[in-house]
Amino acid sequence: MTATSAHSTPPRHPSPPSHPAPAAGTGPAAPPSALHTPVIAWFETHARDLPWRRPEAGAWGVMVSEFMLQQTPVSRVLPVYEQWLARWPRPADLAAEAPGEAVRAWGRLGYPRRALRLHGAALAITERHGGDVPREHAQLLSLPGIGEYTAAAVASFAYGQRHAVLDTNVRRVLARAVNGVQYPPNATTAAERKLARALLPEEAATAARWAASSMELGALICTAKNEGCARCPIVARCAWQLAGKPAHEGPARRGQTYAGTDRQVRGKLLAVLREALTPVPQAALDAVWDEPVQRARALDGLVADGLVEPLENALYRLPQS
Repeated sequence: MTATSAHSTPPRHPSPPSHPAPAAGTGPAAPPSALHTPVIAWFETHARDLPWRRPEAGAWGVMVSEFMLQQTPVSRVLPVYEQWLARWPRPADLAAEAPGEAVRAWGRLGYPRRALRLHGAALAITERHGGDVPREHAQLLSLPGIGEYTAAAVASFAYGQRHAVLDTNVRRVLARAVNGVQYPPNATTAAERKLARALLPEEAATAARWAASSMELGALICTAKNEGCARCPIVARCAWQLAGKPAHEGPARRGQTYAGTDRQVRGKLLAVLREALTPVPQAALDAVWDEPVQRARALDGLVADGLVEPLENALYRLPQS
């Protein structure tokens, strides 16, 4: 998950046991429990009360939250999540609707292909698993739109299993606390996966708790900017802090632009289609963006991605099948 992430949490568990530290150069010198114990204790007190963390959310609620939270902050996800679960409390409820309804309900969360992927996952869960989100990591990974991160997150947060859950927040915590650098690489590396696996507590419930705790630490304290080191439960053993917080030496980290991009045009076109209950004429879409070449490119991209269905007589609608 990219961006600020939040997640479901399994039942509380006693402090984790120590186990051998990772090999030199791939992890901390102290036992991993030196990280686990204070971070989990901090989480017990400071974790946000979010709907997908409550027992009644179930595995489906966790899965929906993981799709929505990719590259989208919690504050924007909360209202859409609540509406989504009220309308589609089980995968079969969503599967029974046209995929265009998922796109419509997605609203302005952005990256609307996630809505289609979630609808596809709901169909597969209904057809292959009797309507219940599968427990096994391999079965989760086989669902449409589910990658390694999401499969691990659902298995961990919904079912309390032992998996390395590596989103941007966790990667940043490990980069600083263990490797002593300000930011992780732009893309997840094999070395990061190896480190995350080496740091996993042996006991499954504690490993799941560690996954949730380290992710929350990255979301609330060890943030990309204006990090709250004074409030961090592991500041005394953070390699980056002990090294004097050296500045990032890699390629410049640039924020994503939006204004004037094809993504903005796609959003404007989809907004017209979401608000319409009948097919929309080409003229109505033309009115949302003056530049015809970019507008046509954005519309073609939406059609190619399955987010828009072209009809005869220059009419368009959200996908119905």
